[in-house]
Amino acid sequence: TLFQTILYTIAPLKNNLVNQRKESVEVYVDDSAQIPCQYHFINASSEARIVGIQWFVSEGDNSQRRIFYSHGKNHLVESHTDYSGRMEVDVDNYRTQLIIHSVQLSDDREFFCQVIEWTGDGLAVGSGEGKTHLKVFVRPEAPVISGVLTVISVTSDLPSKVASCEVQNGFPIPNITWYKNSMRLMPSPGYVNVLTLVTQEYSGLYSVQSTLEYKVVKVDKDAHFSCEVNFFVPGGVRTMESNSINITIHYPTTVVELWKKSPQGLVKEGDTVELRCQGDGNPPLPVIFNKKQDVVLESSGDMLILSPVSRKDSGIYQCRPLGTSGYTNIKGEMQLTVHYLDPAVVMPKDSDVIQEIVMLNGESLTVACNAPSSSKTDTVWYKDGEQVGKGNILHLQDTTFETAGEYICEVTVLSHPSLHTSASVYIVVQGSPQLMGVDEDVQLEKATGRMVNLSCVAQGYPLPSISWNIIGSQDWHEVVSKSNLTVAQSVLTVEVTSDISAFCNVSNYIGTEVKAFSIKASKSYFHCM
Repeated sequence: TLFQTILYTIAPLKNNLVNQRKESVEVYVDDSAQIPCQYHFINASSEARIVGIQWFVSEGDNSQRRIFYSHGKNHLVESHTDYSGRMEVDVDNYRTQLIIHSVQLSDDREFFCQVIEWTGDGLAVGSGEGKTHLKVFVRPEAPVISGVLTVISVTSDLPSKVASCEVQNGFPIPNITWYKNSMRLMPSPGYVNVLTLVTQEYSGLYSVQSTLEYKVVKVDKDAHFSCEVNFFVPGGVRTMESNSINITIHYPTTVVELWKKSPQGLVKEGDTVELRCQGDGNPPLPVIFNKKQDVVLESSGDMLILSPVSRKDSGIYQCRPLGTSGYTNIKGEMQLTVHYLDPAVVMPKDSDVIQEIVMLNGESLTVACNAPSSSKTDTVWYKDGEQVGKGNILHLQDTTFETAGEYICEVTVLSHPSLHTSASVYIVVQGSPQLMGVDEDVQLEKATGRMVNLSCVAQGYPLPSISWNIIGSQDWHEVVSKSNLTVAQSVLTVEVTSDISAFCNVSNYIGTEVKAFSIKASKSYFHCM
């Protein structure tokens, strides 16, 4: 039970009695209420006095009904009233208190305390009266908010119904306040209207329904609306908030965006390209695609697929929403660049045959590798897996037989490394045969009857032929004969029967070289033990 010591003083009606009381007492329904009444005497006489106390309750017709009476030590609770079975009164010196149990809504009314001073011979010499309002409270249920199911358009000239909020079974009447994005909405003609319906239930409790009408704008598409109920409780005011809701708003398209969804990064020939178009209106309007100054392209919804793309697909693409009367200039636009790299071509295209000359005065060769591309490229030259040059021009200075071989140029688009190509050229160095080995004349001494291997290796282009001339032995034969494009090799086995002179002759149409072998035969000595 809430109890506050607030006193109210009324001057005595006749002589020296003052009655003091609280202006109001506040309690929840079903609780107990304590209504105090205090009094004291002014200019008290020495004569014996008798104090009479009466408690009254207000009736609906502005009248009062007595519910308690005391005279001296005699106390009487009036029967057949709403309080007969659930009230009690404490009477003490200079103080009386009315206690009401199981407070009901109907107890929300005024109660009167009347104090009368009597002389011993039954004369009233003074009186006073105090009034206290008993206030009863019921906490309402939590507010329930519901948004409209229909679509709201920003083009509407008048505020549209946005949501309703209902709170049930409160006492006294609760109050509902509306919020948008946690900011209070104040009624404003033509923009914010709030309609309130209050219903008193059979129980005596109040239910309140509030309807919000609001003139929406485009930014409200992400707005959250909520309501708050304010209700009185003993000693103060409390609030409860509802859930927040958002609403579906229709608004026209004013901006259209066109972008490449895939592939990520640069586009190369052969890719599948997906372009997407999106406007900022709601609901989204169907769109059409076109390449600038071209006819409408076949698309699927807001997506245009180009597969596979080639360099001719490069250009400016546009998309426009359909049905945008009044917004005909609204469009999305983007530049699509399809990168390409043509196959590399080496110039000269055919193998180039050059004459071998002295290293210091050798001929030179320049080879070019070109691959047309949409972007800057990088060219690297390789021979036998080793890098031998950089750039699209390769310079070969003072060529020798070692210069000969396959040269590969690799071209890569710098901005798109996955875009690359290559080409190759085989350089042949033409020259007379050249013996390979340490000595041109070989001197040997071998025992009679032994077999000796003689090896002859030569390089040149055209490929040199090898022939042998043996003097001093009839027992010889070739055991190895092999060659590649520029190198020939022959190995001969000879039986030493006497001194031998052997000549390896290598030649092509440019020239001839000879390698001589001289084998001296020696006797063999065997010792038996």
